[in-house]
Amino acid sequence: MRKRTALVWGVAIVCFVVLMLVTPAIPQSQEYHDFADNREFLGIPNALNVISNVPFFFVGLIGLVLCYYGNYFKLSLKGELCGWTFFFIGVAAVAFGSSYYHLKPNDARLVWDRLPMTVAFTSIIAIFIIERVDAHKGTLSILPLLLAGIVSILYWRFFDDLRPYALVQFVPCIAIPVMAILLPPMYTHSTYWLWAAGFYLLAKILEAADKPTYNLTHHIVSGHTLKHLCAAMVPVFLTLMLAKREITEERVSLLQMWRISWTKVKENGTITNVENTSCTYSVVPVEESR
Repeated sequence: MRKRTALVWGVAIVCFVVLMLVTPAIPQSQEYHDFADNREFLGIPNALNVISNVPFFFVGLIGLVLCYYGNYFKLSLKGELCGWTFFFIGVAAVAFGSSYYHLKPNDARLVWDRLPMTVAFTSIIAIFIIERVDAHKGTLSILPLLLAGIVSILYWRFFDDLRPYALVQFVPCIAIPVMAILLPPMYTHSTYWLWAAGFYLLAKILEAADKPTYNLTHHIVSGHTLKHLCAAMVPVFLTLMLAKREITEERVSLLQMWRISWTKVKENGTITNVENTSCTYSVVPVEESR
C-alpha cells in the first residue's frame, strides 16, 4: 500500500514537472481587474462586488460553529473535523479577502482574494480522500495540500505565472464530481456534492460573462456579483449535506445507484408494455339450442 501511495505521488509530481516544462507561463492579465459594475454606494467603491461577499462570512461561521457544537455534523473521524474546519475557515475568510480586493482591484490585493479560496479548495480534496479513499492518508494529506495551495499563490505573485494556481483551482472542479460519482461514500446524501459543483460551474460562467450579464440586466447587476452569490451556494449545500447525512450501512457509489435505478425503470417499462399489449376479447352472443 505504501509503494502504491508513493507511486501515485511520484506520477503526480512527474506530470506536474512535465506540464511546467512543455507549457508557456500564464501571466495575470490586468484586464481581469476591469469589472463591469464599478458603481459606488454609501461611500463603498465597487459596492455590489464588495457587499455580495457577505454571505461567505455567515455560511463559514455557521459551518465552523456547527463543527464543534455538540458534534452536530456527526463527524466520526478526527481528520474530517480538521478538514472541515479548514474549509469553513477558508469560506469565512473569503468575505474579508474578496471584499478587500474589490475595494481597489489590483494584483497585490488579489492575493488575499485567492488565498482563502485556495484553502477551501485544498481542504475539500483532503476531505474526499478521507471519506472515500483512506482516512489515514487523507488526514496526512491535509497540510501538504494546504501548503501546495499557498505555494501556488506565492509562485504566481513572485513569478507572474498562474499555471500552478490554475491546477489547484481547476483540478478539484474535475476531481470532486468524478470522485462523488465513482467512489462509494461513507455517508448518505452524496448528491449534494453534485449540486455544489453545479453552482460552482454556474459561478465560473457568470464570472466569464461579467459584462454581458451587466448589459443583459440593464445595468442592475453584473455577472461578477452573481458569481459571488452562486459561489456562496457551494458551502450552503455542503453545510446542508453535513446536517442531513448519516453513516451509510452499505457503501454504494452514485454511479452504481443510478445503474440500479435505470435497471428498475427498464424492468418496469417492460412490464408495463406487456400489460398494455394484453389481448382484447370481443363478446360473441351465444344462441341457446332449442
